[in-house]
Amino acid sequence: MERRYVLLNVFTSEPQGGNPLAIITETDGLDDASMQAIAKKLGLSETVFVLTAQNRAHTASVRIFTPETEIPFAGHPSIGTAVYLAQDRVWSKTGEECDALVVLEVKAGILRIAVKPGASAPFAEYASAPFAEFDAPILPEESGETPPVDRLAAALGLAPTEIGFENFKPCRYSAGNLFTFVPIKGLDAIARARVVEQYWAEAFNSEELSLAYLFCRDTLHHKSSFHARCFAPDHGVPEDPATGSAAAAFAAVINRFDGPPEGTYNGIIEQGFEIGSPSKIHLEFEVLNRQVRVVRIGGQAVFIREDTVAL
Repeated sequence: MERRYVLLNVFTSEPQGGNPLAIITETDGLDDASMQAIAKKLGLSETVFVLTAQNRAHTASVRIFTPETEIPFAGHPSIGTAVYLAQDRVWSKTGEECDALVVLEVKAGILRIAVKPGASAPFAEYASAPFAEFDAPILPEESGETPPVDRLAAALGLAPTEIGFENFKPCRYSAGNLFTFVPIKGLDAIARARVVEQYWAEAFNSEELSLAYLFCRDTLHHKSSFHARCFAPDHGVPEDPATGSAAAAFAAVINRFDGPPEGTYNGIIEQGFEIGSPSKIHLEFEVLNRQVRVVRIGGQAVFIREDTVAL
């Protein structure tokens, strides 16, 4: 049986950029195994299944699957689904694009996502596509010790001297999904990083399954704050073009090592450039008494096409 889905690219205003997302709204009769099979067949970083909300005041309930497993929360599925539902359930009925609020039930909690049409997107250079932003449902928390630098370097095909910059050191944080954050010296080193399978499990899955998030201060665009890459081979994703849940946890890393002043931090993380999917994630967080109190993730999404997938 075929199921229709909508494909969007998220964290971009251009069709050739961003992180592809499949949204399936024909979910009647699909059990867990069927959803996982569809996600594996589509082979995208994540596939979203839209179900009826348990609370009638909410827009929808969603389940998020990578090709290998279900996850409780992720950034680009939340942004993309909110933009799609704003277009499908709000703007199509009113006949005009206006600010909309989409409320999603995800396994990690309730997401209230503000969606702005392209004409009022907060970044002038990206004003051609809708922009969505939400407060992360889980604040980042440190989660265990990281392996030695030489072990991380071996798993990434780099020299130990290329790990770390300024006062940044490897660390592990989670805001729903566990990431090992690895600071890299610069753009040249981060571009050469790769998954070295024989050393991978020992470096990144020594205690529990984690995703590898590499970042450096050097950027390709002057308005970006950090350049990043994310490897998730154990999730069936060799490299993720844009990782919103990592950006949410990254707020704690920035707060720990950069020590921003009390108040609101705003920055843009560029990602996906090495694999031809340039993406930009807007990260905002609030600092009070040196602690991260609120984290917001924002980005744009572009409709690509409708298609079908057979079970």
